[in-house]
Amino acid sequence: MKKYLLLLGLLAGGGALSSCESFLDVNTDPNNPISSTPNFLLPGGISQAFQQQMFTSLVTAYITQHIVRRAPASSTDQYYFATGNGNNTFNYFYFYASGNLRATITAAEAEGSPYYVGAAKITQAMSLAHLTDMMGDVPFTEAFQGGGNFSPTYDPQEQIYATIFRLLDEGEQEMLKPASANVRPLYTTVPSPSGDILYRGDATKWIKLAYSLRARQLQHLTRKSTYNAQGVLAALDKGFTSSADDAQLQMEVPIPPVTGSTSIFGTARANFAGATFSVNLLRYLNGSSANATYPGVTDPRLPVMATNVSVGTNPGVSGGTPIAQTGGASDFYSGWYARDLGYHEIITYHELKFIEAEAAFLAGDRNRALRAYRQGIEAHIRKIGVGGTFASQGLTVTFPILTQQQIDGYLSSAAVAQTEAQLDLKRIMEQKYIALFLNPEAWSDMRRYDFRSDIYVNLAYPTGVNPIFNPVPADPTQRKFPRRLLPALTETQYNPQNVQAIGGLDPDYATRPVWWDQR
Repeated sequence: MKKYLLLLGLLAGGGALSSCESFLDVNTDPNNPISSTPNFLLPGGISQAFQQQMFTSLVTAYITQHIVRRAPASSTDQYYFATGNGNNTFNYFYFYASGNLRATITAAEAEGSPYYVGAAKITQAMSLAHLTDMMGDVPFTEAFQGGGNFSPTYDPQEQIYATIFRLLDEGEQEMLKPASANVRPLYTTVPSPSGDILYRGDATKWIKLAYSLRARQLQHLTRKSTYNAQGVLAALDKGFTSSADDAQLQMEVPIPPVTGSTSIFGTARANFAGATFSVNLLRYLNGSSANATYPGVTDPRLPVMATNVSVGTNPGVSGGTPIAQTGGASDFYSGWYARDLGYHEIITYHELKFIEAEAAFLAGDRNRALRAYRQGIEAHIRKIGVGGTFASQGLTVTFPILTQQQIDGYLSSAAVAQTEAQLDLKRIMEQKYIALFLNPEAWSDMRRYDFRSDIYVNLAYPTGVNPIFNPVPADPTQRKFPRRLLPALTETQYNPQNVQAIGGLDPDYATRPVWWDQR
């Protein structure tokens, strides 16, 4: 190419520059565009923000004891964390989600499409909130400068929270503008689907998402003097109103050469082939199990979330249901959440009802708390109780339809508080724990309540736990729990001075509470 351009210059003389520019314009590679419109940028930002949280579940599902390993391996459920166990959580925010979202905002502002600006800001707030809740202090003010700054300092989590609320506010304001203010529709199907892959152009749902996220983040502050239950309830009043509002993405059949679009929990990826359900979970669901939380009461969700033969085990203890009884795969893959072509939830209506129940309870409104608590239980049962048969990798599973009679029977059972006097934080948080199966947000709750045995009554401290978390084995009061993910390897390698400034290279870093977890 260089020789050819030189020859053009020798032949054309003074006209060489303009000819060269025209030649280069014509030969821009269409498969590697240097710019794009927001409808092609936003989908990547949304999907990568969802994948960020999905990949976090590779770690947190073991910490919360939704699942455990069938055979001890000095691994996650025993609090042995690989160096950089926060890699996906960190990198998906900075290198994937934000890359697309920031470009979406720039392109949308330039052309005059405020709905794209709003959707991108709300999505970035959602992704940033997940990042800081899992990791604590993270870069933001000095981030996104490329070669201008390879070592950004870390913003304190309290400041990050202010940034999250600002992004939500700004996103909402953009979404409140009339549709006529947009040069480009937020979602189009011609010539092919593009734009808002989450809510398909429904601006009102984006506004509900912004308020729902605000309520979740405000509820994280129960340990802080600034906590305001009424503020949480006010946000909830403008949030999701049914499961139809849930922020979730449907997994799709991979079309070659695209791969990896199935659920991270499914058999195709096989990330959880060595997992089984925890005793912690099954004691809530199965009233016939040993030491059941509510003896004699079998949750109708048991054969949907797990199986009727699931026995579970505790972290660090070999066990679980024999694979021969579950069609040749871990019983984890017999559960509704392990469908290859299921959907991945970020924040849901049923979660909001439990946030409402907790906030109302703390505000002294027992009537509202009881109503929201029972609504949350019913909403979750209805959502996963739709029935159906699913097949993947040679495993076929049929899920039962959960009837209104079953729902009513469970709601009237001893497993569910019937009166305001029966309702307490244990009742609220245990039902939220069940409904947030595999969701990293369950870990946020457990940290806020300090893994308390009177709240999480079935939680078992791991056998063979990492000594960093149990410095005095003979003294149970010295036991520690995971409080944050470790820094990403990209940071420890290329930004070590700022990682060290927050203590990120210290051996006990994962035991240290994040800002909102501190009293």
